[in-house]
Amino acid sequence: VASAAAFSVAPALRPVSRAAISARHSPLALTMVAQGPAADSGIDRRAALSRAAVAAAGLAAATFAVPVIALADSAGKKIVVAGATGQTGRRILERLAATPGLNVIGGVRNIEKAAKDLSTSSTVVRGAMVQKVAAIDTAAVELRGLDVVVDSVDALAETMAGAESLVIATGFVPGNPFQMTAAAHAVDNVGTIKLIDAAKKAGVKKIVMVSSILTNGRAWGQEKSAGFVITNAFGQVLDEKLVAENYLKASGLDYTIVRPGGLKAKPPTGALLVSKEDSLNSGEISRDLVADVAVACLSDPKVKNMVLEIIEDTGAPPKVFNGLTM
Repeated sequence: VASAAAFSVAPALRPVSRAAISARHSPLALTMVAQGPAADSGIDRRAALSRAAVAAAGLAAATFAVPVIALADSAGKKIVVAGATGQTGRRILERLAATPGLNVIGGVRNIEKAAKDLSTSSTVVRGAMVQKVAAIDTAAVELRGLDVVVDSVDALAETMAGAESLVIATGFVPGNPFQMTAAAHAVDNVGTIKLIDAAKKAGVKKIVMVSSILTNGRAWGQEKSAGFVITNAFGQVLDEKLVAENYLKASGLDYTIVRPGGLKAKPPTGALLVSKEDSLNSGEISRDLVADVAVACLSDPKVKNMVLEIIEDTGAPPKVFNGLTM
């Protein structure tokens, strides 16, 4: 599990949902919520049930609160978000844009279209899901062309010139079933590796990559699990993501890989649950929480070179992934 030593301990805190936190989208830092006897005796029953369920499954997990604080030493820092118009990427962009002193670059394929899309609140349909997206103040963001399929490493490095950090929130969008394998390979594997190489060339110091639980499912006996089989059916995307993850781990750069469960467009209803690498095979999480965690990882030295798997604590063993009952 993401060990207790990896985060600052707050013994007086108890699990909370993001709804109980300020509605303002400020960058957040991960803080462990105490799980031992020192914790408030009024700790809610849902969190206790969740811990018991996780323990029964052989997992060591921790529930975390995410208190609102400023991104550490943000003044003058330049951060690039690749995939800034995606449903998770735009939430990350929104939080960074609201942080005073940051220079935020949104990497997008079409600048004119992105400027319009990001500045407009809308409802979009993605597969079977209807997602509401909030408008972003694009005046606080510099949009730059960034296409991981078309651009060379040199071109990507030029886009990142002067940046200290990079958030990778790219991912192929399933479409033509006859082209999904090629698309996943081009974006989640080759394209992501190009971003990593470009980041090194540009002098980027920190990379936060948004990936997925079960990416390394084959290594721990999950290749026949429903979540792995169904998700990987879309272009073998989990296998492609794993190649990029391993490349990042071997890059020598400071990295944090965030592996969320099934992504929900709705605001979170449960507390954030963080588990160790290769431990979760189901569970879902709001994109809002994923964005919070990604932003927090940019400035928290305690998550350096770590893989975090995250879902929402629903008070019961996780049984759903990407809308499917496992």
